[in-house]
Amino acid sequence: METISINQKKKKNKGPIIFAIIIALVIIAVILFLSLNGSRPSSHGRKGITNDYPPINVSGKYIGEIFVNGVISEEEESLWSAPLSYQHGATLDAIDQMIADANNKGLYIFVNSPGGSVSTSDELYLKVKEYKEKTKRPVIVYFDTMAASGGYYISAIADKIIANRNCWTGSIGVTIGNMYDATGLLEKLGVKAKAITSGPNKAMGDPLSGLTEEQEKIFQGIVDEAYEQFVGIVAEGRHMDVEQVKKLADGRIYTAKQALENGLVDDIMTEEEADNYVLDTVGEKDVTIQDIKFKTEKGLFGGLYGMMSGKSKSEDNLEKLTKALVEGGGKFSISYLAPIENH
Repeated sequence: METISINQKKKKNKGPIIFAIIIALVIIAVILFLSLNGSRPSSHGRKGITNDYPPINVSGKYIGEIFVNGVISEEEESLWSAPLSYQHGATLDAIDQMIADANNKGLYIFVNSPGGSVSTSDELYLKVKEYKEKTKRPVIVYFDTMAASGGYYISAIADKIIANRNCWTGSIGVTIGNMYDATGLLEKLGVKAKAITSGPNKAMGDPLSGLTEEQEKIFQGIVDEAYEQFVGIVAEGRHMDVEQVKKLADGRIYTAKQALENGLVDDIMTEEEADNYVLDTVGEKDVTIQDIKFKTEKGLFGGLYGMMSGKSKSEDNLEKLTKALVEGGGKFSISYLAPIENH
């Protein structure tokens, strides 16, 4: 009887184990689905949390305030489906709606961003420019804690730029980031790596292959072209000549006071003072400032991943470096992104 009892217990104990394995497989399958499918396309063909952004529903005359918070990227969800601060597709859609809305009397942009990718920053800049040219309504920007690099790029077209007195701005420049060369490390470890490519520059930037002088020139040419575009945008928007902008555009950060002295911003105010200025600029009665914000709910694993990760910035940077060295592949991104933060 004891033997039968023991065997029965063993059989019963297998149930929870099998159940746990099934749950684990389901979780892995969902994670793979999220990482492979990312977000769903928005009406702008970009990745977004929802397919259709809600219409702006405002009664009466209004100034629409959009918010450019965080890194300017077309990716609106992280790998784990956690929403990012800046919602690119939704922001473009909102500006389109305001262009077509006769009740809209102006565009007010709140910026707190270190910048972002070249293409996404330029796309937002062009949309703001389109709004200004089609509507002839005022475009006013308020710089909060930081409006650097791409954050400044998207603002240069504004009729007036107002900065918080503690704001950091500028960082007019372009970066591809660090190009790691791990060939010396591999040699010490006795490891050999060989990239099989269709041409000598196909894998350029791969940390396992090193960077040739020719490849460095190629990368520098890409950076220089994007830099000239950035300088041209600032020169046009701030009514400066190109050489004047280039003297300011060496990548440095400016305080609000320094930016004002150099013509990069027009005034220094608190947010409340800026709000009042915006209302006065429109010069019409019964006009209100309406915040145009988008609902961002964490995805299935967004909250769980945030609680479980708990990584420090140094740990995160180490992880990125390790990943870059291990994966190789010459992956890089060109960006209008300031490398420092202002908190």
